[in-house]
Amino acid sequence: MLSEDLEWFITLAELERVGAAAERLHLAQPTLSRMLGRLERRLGVELFDRRGKRIILNEFGRIYYEQARRAQSELDTAAKSIADLNSPANGVVRLSFLHSFGGWLVPQLVGEFRRGSARITFALRQGPAEMVATDVLAGTSDLGIVSPRPSVAGIGWRGLLRQRLALAVPADHRLAGRRQVRLVEVVDEDFIAMHPGFGMRRIVDELCAAADLRPRIAFEASDLVTVAGLVAAGLGVGVLPEEDLGPASSARVAGAKADGRLAGPVLIPLADAGATREVGVVWSAATSAPGAARRFRDFAEGWAQRRGGIP
Repeated sequence: MLSEDLEWFITLAELERVGAAAERLHLAQPTLSRMLGRLERRLGVELFDRRGKRIILNEFGRIYYEQARRAQSELDTAAKSIADLNSPANGVVRLSFLHSFGGWLVPQLVGEFRRGSARITFALRQGPAEMVATDVLAGTSDLGIVSPRPSVAGIGWRGLLRQRLALAVPADHRLAGRRQVRLVEVVDEDFIAMHPGFGMRRIVDELCAAADLRPRIAFEASDLVTVAGLVAAGLGVGVLPEEDLGPASSARVAGAKADGRLAGPVLIPLADAGATREVGVVWSAATSAPGAARRFRDFAEGWAQRRGGIP
């Protein structure tokens, strides 16, 4: 059943007069008759019995009419759902983001946003930077929160904040008391890094390349909390944002906790040029985001401006 057949066929079936149906549909009567003839030829049966100026649905026509009404109802429901989803005051925001933003940035943004937009809900998805970019380009997610800025084409970007980066070392490391450090000073040490495809791995690779350093990667992880834990355990050094990584890692506070668990590593600010992590919200530039997503994107931009975010 073609969607363009629905309205005129339902009108014709309910009025049972070609002239009256044509007038309501703002069509010429011969045009409507030809449309009916084409439909009947396509189906291979007549749908109406002709009785003078009246036409009455026959057995085939009643089957087609019932299905047409059902299909029209489904399409009307779909149109309403789309309108609700696209409404700035309702709908769902499909948001992808890096694991490291799940402990503070995303909860903070979503929490503050929902206080003024309680009817908007969120479908959340976490993963590496490459996955976030792929999600928004494929339409799997409306928005992504990612770092660094994706280098692929077709992605819109609004900067939210810029995090300073630090060298993470164990508590007993020879550099633990330093106020700042350069990557070249740990050229011979084992590194703990994220897996390739993660945003922080790309940043570390670029920083090391700028410092003419080929890091010896001893361990690769899928989240920054694990990187921090492996560094605190004395298994190598790493590069982390200076901000707190969340309750699982007490960065800057070295040593052991009362229950025997390791605290976080010592973070020493990096003096290398470009030792920052740019964080922003991304979307597909090729499609128009739903109203709820646009509203959240605008909120995130305002939030960044209020705290002096990046352009």
